Amino acid sequence: MRNYHVRLLDIKTAGDAVALMRQIGTDIHGVSLMKNKMVHYNFRVGPLPAAAANIIKQEMLAVGGEAAVTRGVINCSAENSDAILSASRKQFRKFCQKLRAQPFSLAQMADQLETAIRNQEKENGLWFDCRGLKVDLKQQSLLMGILNVTPDSFSDGDRFLRTEEALAQACLMLSQGADIIDIGGESTRPGAARVAEEQELKRVIPVIEALRREFPHLPISIDTYKSQVAAAALSAGADIINDISAFNFDPQMADVAATTGAYACLMHIQGTPIKMQQNPTYNDLFAEVCAYFEKSITQALNAGVKREKLIIDPGIGFGKTLEHNLLLLKYLKDFTGFGLPLLVGTSRKSFIGKLTGDPVDQRLFASVATVALALSNGASIVRVHDVAASKQALTVIDAINHSQR
Repeated sequence: MRNYHVRLLDIKTAGDAVALMRQIGTDIHGVSLMKNKMVHYNFRVGPLPAAAANIIKQEMLAVGGEAAVTRGVINCSAENSDAILSASRKQFRKFCQKLRAQPFSLAQMADQLETAIRNQEKENGLWFDCRGLKVDLKQQSLLMGILNVTPDSFSDGDRFLRTEEALAQACLMLSQGADIIDIGGESTRPGAARVAEEQELKRVIPVIEALRREFPHLPISIDTYKSQVAAAALSAGADIINDISAFNFDPQMADVAATTGAYACLMHIQGTPIKMQQNPTYNDLFAEVCAYFEKSITQALNAGVKREKLIIDPGIGFGKTLEHNLLLLKYLKDFTGFGLPLLVGTSRKSFIGKLTGDPVDQRLFASVATVALALSNGASIVRVHDVAASKQALTVIDAINHSQR
């Protein structure tokens, strides 16, 4: 009796398919024909009027894919529906061609689908170019070191209030492998009260100026949701606006980003820091977070911010329950369709304490585990307190993620 070996293959890209077929000696023409058939994508689209949902289902079935829609769409007893589309890369290419001949703005949906697919393909770079740091984030991840110059931050409050202390901590993080330093002058921990603009400026500007003098080529981020603080910080030498509200708390922030040409990190938050953890609820977590990003990205682009200057952050711990945080980390790839760098901050946060029972100063190992998972699931920048340990994890995960068959 013959003994056959059967093994499951994890094929993420057309490049993976090509490498595997070359290993078994497939004809070059066969490789070209089959590589896009071996890469599979799933999308949720909507909301669609019933007639459009019917068109989508029919056209997807016609190319050999699958489309799940709301029961009642077929006889229009349901007025609208989302659709879940499942097909190979080649099938999606044919499907999008068909959509471009259909009504209900389905040609626009075809463009969005094609863009989302291209964003998943490794040959498309995802560049971060700031000061002396130019990196393709699809090939190399970055570490953002946290520097809180506040008396009440949940993890390191009151430790770096003096400029000399803050500068020494920044130097330490850079020596340990930090690529970016993120400076915050107002705690946004759950329950934190708002800090006056003048006080925030007094805390952050001397530190930014000192860092810029010491490290001319260092990318510096200002963690603020106030446009005046951001403008002053950028004038003092910062390069990145890290806004927990994604321009929603202060609409002038988009204009500041556009005028200065700064990078802008748009984070999702439900509510405000003082109330965000008071029973956060979602009807559909991922749909609502994605809709929030779409709104903020559009606001930024309309203000004149260049798309390549945008970064998104799902906001772990900002208006989220433990279950919400775990789901966001598990399915981070859902946000990579935007084609923007994905920043994730999990370091020492309370959801880790809920899982392990450890106090904030004993969450290193669990924090590093979340960093490794985030990088494996689509994050390209991680924001951390513990740079040395996180750098080791990042180095190993990057090597694994970018290895080839």
